[in-house]
Amino acid sequence: MFVAEVREGAGLHEYDGKLQDLSPEGVRTDLARLGGPPLEDAHDEAHLAAFENHARLVYGELELHRRLPSIHLGNFDVSCYDRAYAPVAERRTAKRAHLALWPEAVDMAIASLDQVSAPVAAALVDAFRGLLGGLASDDISTATLSAHENLVRHVERAAEHGSPDPSLGANALARLMGEVEATTIDVGRLAEQADGERDRLMALLRDACARIDPDAEPRSVVQQLVSDHPDADGVVAEAQAQVAEVLAFTREHQLVPYTDGECIVARAPESRRWAMAMMAWAAPAEADAPSFYWVTPPDPSWPPAEIEAWLQVFSRTTLPAITLHEVSPGHFAHGRALRHAPTSVRRILTSPAFVEGWAHYIEELSLDLGFRDGDSRFAVGVAIEGLVRVTRLACAIGIHTGAMTVAEAAARFENDAFLAGPAALSEARRATFDPTYGRYTWGKLAIRALHHKARESWGDAYSHRRFHAAMFDLGAPPLGLLATALERG
Repeated sequence: MFVAEVREGAGLHEYDGKLQDLSPEGVRTDLARLGGPPLEDAHDEAHLAAFENHARLVYGELELHRRLPSIHLGNFDVSCYDRAYAPVAERRTAKRAHLALWPEAVDMAIASLDQVSAPVAAALVDAFRGLLGGLASDDISTATLSAHENLVRHVERAAEHGSPDPSLGANALARLMGEVEATTIDVGRLAEQADGERDRLMALLRDACARIDPDAEPRSVVQQLVSDHPDADGVVAEAQAQVAEVLAFTREHQLVPYTDGECIVARAPESRRWAMAMMAWAAPAEADAPSFYWVTPPDPSWPPAEIEAWLQVFSRTTLPAITLHEVSPGHFAHGRALRHAPTSVRRILTSPAFVEGWAHYIEELSLDLGFRDGDSRFAVGVAIEGLVRVTRLACAIGIHTGAMTVAEAAARFENDAFLAGPAALSEARRATFDPTYGRYTWGKLAIRALHHKARESWGDAYSHRRFHAAMFDLGAPPLGLLATALERG
């Protein structure tokens, strides 16, 4: 029931050139097939059950395939075939087979997507328009092109005529976050934690800014720092140079069990440009191949002021923290470890909050261990990245409980996370179609709490490598099952 995710993230290429059946009848059929005998390992059984419960919630109770076009994007996105996991001819054949199924995927999407709100559609319409970006003209049949036009029109109509309310409701949000993580969520309590973490990060930011200019207000210091950035063409080159730096730091401090493999920085495919940066790793079930650290420079057609605001995300203050997050000890290093996870459940089913929480947790850990020691800009960058993530959590809760509009969320990103213009609006819009994107901070806080328990429990036998390897041995475990790392580590 998560075809696109396991095809790319886990490397189950038996799904190449195939669709997930997201038609109303197909979803009902697949839900009825869930279940089976319990697994021998109690942890793996609980891990698997969390994903089964999540599928029943997403497609059965909440029917999110009717209201979130983002669920359908994977049925169209063929950028997954551009990564060199197999010979070129094999991937090209799979891509063409996949594109030939677009008319069927469009029929499924149009049949299902009857409850799309206007804010969600507006946030995703460019992603749907961009699905054709970078495709060779001889790969796109007339039927495929016509189907794509019909799909875009359907999303455009929803953007114009859909409900103005994108909220899921507090209970639905809590269950959507909690089921896949094998735990329960108190949204009000989580909002309080988010405010507390924001205040802690603001204090970290103020201290770092004072070391740079003790007489200036932090906002002024931040604005000066983020204005120092590469141009649109230079973002890729600077990020690539940082890959070697973060890998060397990770190895020096023995933070993770594996840092082998190749990581290449490249511009994100057009269908992935709703995110500013992301990792496409060499997946556990496939032959080893390069992983890609995708970045999204601004569209050159934008007005100069919007280009400048977007480039500030990749400033020389914030880009190092982004690279630690995406590459090492973050997602790339985690992806290398997943290739060694001992069971298929652990290699294939990855907790969203653990994956992002891990990569966020190591940003501040790297600061504590002396990454770029003496350069207070890095501490500012870590604080800013933390503030962006904690603002995501606050805005997801605000928007989906109906307490906040997209415009108010964008203003909060400007006030609390120092984003501006299109960058702030992009982050706010993401909350509408990615309601659990507060997982970065939530996951970080859960891992940090386990870190404290590991130090207490293991005493002198504690090391970062032991703790991190114990978690990675579980793959990317649901947060509610993290304690197994202490029991078995």
